[in-house]
Amino acid sequence: MAFSKDTAGARIARSQKPSGQRHFLELAKKLCAVGKDFYARGWAPGTGGNYSAVLQREPLQLAVTPSGVEKGSIRASEIVRVNHVGEVLAGKYRPSYETLVHCTIVRLRNAGAVLHTHSVWATILSAEYAPEQGISVENYEMLKGLEGVSTHQHIEWIPIVQNCQDMVQLSSNVTTVLGEYPQAHGFLVQGHGLYTWGRTLSEAKRHVEVFEFLFEVLGRTRSRIITAGGNANGSRHNS
Repeated sequence: MAFSKDTAGARIARSQKPSGQRHFLELAKKLCAVGKDFYARGWAPGTGGNYSAVLQREPLQLAVTPSGVEKGSIRASEIVRVNHVGEVLAGKYRPSYETLVHCTIVRLRNAGAVLHTHSVWATILSAEYAPEQGISVENYEMLKGLEGVSTHQHIEWIPIVQNCQDMVQLSSNVTTVLGEYPQAHGFLVQGHGLYTWGRTLSEAKRHVEVFEFLFEVLGRTRSRIITAGGNANGSRHNS
């Protein structure tokens, strides 16, 4: 039996659609699991935090968490599919307000996933170290959890980007900072939180865990020094 080109094309499209939808649902479930985990750890209180994972590269499509949804109860049906500029391709919800930042990081770092947390320590340190425009961290074993790092002697510079409610401007600021620090594994937004990424969602999650551990260590150390009457500023670039 012969098929016309249109019929054959339709058959191919139908055969590809289920697998693409399955891939989306799998990523959606994984993003929800990450959200619930981070919520439980106190890294995404309220409706804070947003997460994305790459669905396909050409043309670029992301699965991204929705805006205004508590991550402790997020459902796979709430995850949104967007294109390279954050426009909705599928989904009933509005994507995260910061989706354009995710698209920018994916493009500049060839990331497979981008995660953004709102932890207490990241927020405090991003404000405290804002005058230095970043935090230098070294001599911690946990640094080896960052991709490509093999020694505690590694020096990780974590840039701090000025916060902005204009996502086009914030994305431009991020573009500038990532261009200046191509080896950075993440950055802080002042008074806001952490952005980090990875080739895979699991790698990005590991980076969040490493950074959040280091932020708490730095924050607690700084608090102890201040309580003891010392000069906490002296430890900023020799952590």
